Amino acid sequence: MTETYVIVGAGHAAGQVAQSLRSSTCGFTGRIVLIGEEPYLPYQRPPLSKKFLAGEMELDRVYFKPPTFYEKFNVEVMLNCKVSGVDRKAKQVSLGDGRTIAYDKLILTTGSRVRTIAAPGVDLPGVFYLRTVGDVEAIRAYLKPDSKLVIVGGGYIGLEVAAVMVSRGLDVTVVEMAPTVLARVVDKQVAEFFAGVHRKAGVKIENGVAVQGFAGNGKLERVLCADGREFPADVVIIGVGIVPNVELAEAAGLACDNGIVVDEFGRTQDPDIFAAGDCANHPNRLLGRRLRLESVHNALEQGKTAAQAMCGKLVEYAQIPWFWSDQYDLKLQIVGMSGSHDTVIIRGSMEKHAFAAFYLQGNVIVAVDAVNSPQEFMASKQLVANKTPVDLEKLGNREVPMNAVAA
Repeated sequence: MTETYVIVGAGHAAGQVAQSLRSSTCGFTGRIVLIGEEPYLPYQRPPLSKKFLAGEMELDRVYFKPPTFYEKFNVEVMLNCKVSGVDRKAKQVSLGDGRTIAYDKLILTTGSRVRTIAAPGVDLPGVFYLRTVGDVEAIRAYLKPDSKLVIVGGGYIGLEVAAVMVSRGLDVTVVEMAPTVLARVVDKQVAEFFAGVHRKAGVKIENGVAVQGFAGNGKLERVLCADGREFPADVVIIGVGIVPNVELAEAAGLACDNGIVVDEFGRTQDPDIFAAGDCANHPNRLLGRRLRLESVHNALEQGKTAAQAMCGKLVEYAQIPWFWSDQYDLKLQIVGMSGSHDTVIIRGSMEKHAFAAFYLQGNVIVAVDAVNSPQEFMASKQLVANKTPVDLEKLGNREVPMNAVAA
């Protein structure tokens, strides 16, 4: 009988798994079924808070692969379809409409969803979260020049949206509970740099402010804060993080701990079930710990690894994480995971919008935030991965080439 591999989810990781299974590396010739809850083929999420939101990119350019890819490589795509359960003993998934699909191998690429807030008025027309194509299409109707936009949350998504919208004439306010924007991910110097760029562009940033609710007469009119302040608003976009979709895995008895627990090959404790992407908690030998990553790079690379494992080819997934964010003319590229550092060295010029912040433990770089500094970004990938000791004085001097900073 023909082997059937089922992919649950339709994001970056799902698209990559389908592509990899049909590649010469895996060479899978059996049946592939990709099941997604949304009415769209697997698509890229980064443009949603940038060019797609701004109306500068059409939906067909957001797709991971064009529709012809799935036809050419015989990938059955089931959209607007919810998987309601996984029966590990029978080796089948149940669909919301009562149908079942048997599998030989199953991969959960269920991704993540927005973290919601419980506040009065959050269901008023004009209050949105931003995670899907449908979210963006709903938001666009409210985005008119001179509209008052309040963004709840000063993380990457919030600041990317702020940059796009203030550039289009909206009155933009960012409300952040922490003392700075990007407080959980970058050094204070870097956070203050980005806040300064946004303020110069006209974005109002309110730090240390907790949103308590939303008010209006039949539609959104004001954002209410715990300190008694109110901000007028025609539209609100809430961006306070995401949570992994692990409910299917938990109900099936699979181990979950801040994500679906997998090994370095993307395997769960069930030999026929795998997971990849935002929803997967995996070990990283280079970092010496387990982690769950919310990034395109992770979804793609872990998707490749898991697809190979599904075909019996075990290739360890061990890479240094990297991320990016585009705001105005700034390209922020991040290598590694900061948080366990004891020193920060700035290389380059914040005034000229070209610098890199190096996070170090002793004389070893653990992470880098590179702003319009592609050479530092590229060189840092190897320095972080190899735990190469560096000369701190040379590292801080941009006149010294990056290939000469090793101690």
